[in-house]
Amino acid sequence: MARPDVNRSGEMEVFVQIVERGGFSAAGRALEMTPSAVSKLVARLEARLGTQLVHRSTRRLQLTPEGRQFHDRAVQVLADLDEAERCVASAAAPRGRVSLNTSVSFGHRVLLPLLPRFLARYPQVTLDIALTDRVVDLMEARADVAVRWGALPTSDLVARRLGETAQMILASPGYLARHGTPRVPDDLRAHNRLWWSYRRAAPDWPLRVGGRIVEIPVAGTVRAEDGETLRRLAIAGVGLARLSRYHVQHDLDAGRLVPVLEAFNPGDRQPIHAVYLGKPGRLPARVRAVLDFLAEEVTQAVLDAGGDPAPG
Repeated sequence: MARPDVNRSGEMEVFVQIVERGGFSAAGRALEMTPSAVSKLVARLEARLGTQLVHRSTRRLQLTPEGRQFHDRAVQVLADLDEAERCVASAAAPRGRVSLNTSVSFGHRVLLPLLPRFLARYPQVTLDIALTDRVVDLMEARADVAVRWGALPTSDLVARRLGETAQMILASPGYLARHGTPRVPDDLRAHNRLWWSYRRAAPDWPLRVGGRIVEIPVAGTVRAEDGETLRRLAIAGVGLARLSRYHVQHDLDAGRLVPVLEAFNPGDRQPIHAVYLGKPGRLPARVRAVLDFLAEEVTQAVLDAGGDPAPG
């Protein structure tokens, strides 16, 4: 039995190159090894196998019968290894469970309607979906992929941009009929301003006044940890909310919500990313399938719902 520190496939690759290229020097150039390193590797291999594989001479390289047998078997073993890697990386491989974390609003408005299409394309992939507007630690939550909004902090996560969406202040027609429509930013101070309850939420609403950005503090009778709750509260006439356009485009079209103070909208946009751990070229096929689907389908869905595509 070979020692666990012996790289047998590496030895086979070197030996096959020696035979196919006709010498130690040629094999060394192909493998970026010195002729001395190649010669020492073959010597170690012969010592471990207890037999001579090649007759060395200054003119040419000649295989022993044992060397010919080892070469033929090595070629087959290396081909089998290549085939095994192709099987794992091939399109037939997307199978297994993928944990996906995203916000409540994005889940309901964009992701869930697309799931039948994903599952039809990848019937052997099982999805675990968690909807929360709180930023989770992918390692702690055992999540493979998360969809996140806003600027991303420096981390070990890899990000794939899906698009971006504008922000706007909204209210129901009924609320505005009862409490009046704000005409200038300072009017907001007399209104119920609904906002987020999670820790990283900004405490102010930015508005552009005379070429500069002013921040209106958020103060209201209700806070919530997800945008879908804020949307429903705004539709119910509880107060004003500042939400992503893609999230409320259908309400704008139906007249359930109307924009407020759009003349003062600073035009800020939130980028949307799919984030994950690991290197892009070494992802399991099941995770890569989810990421590719998000890049293809979600980008268009966000655009259709009032967002903007990922640049370039």
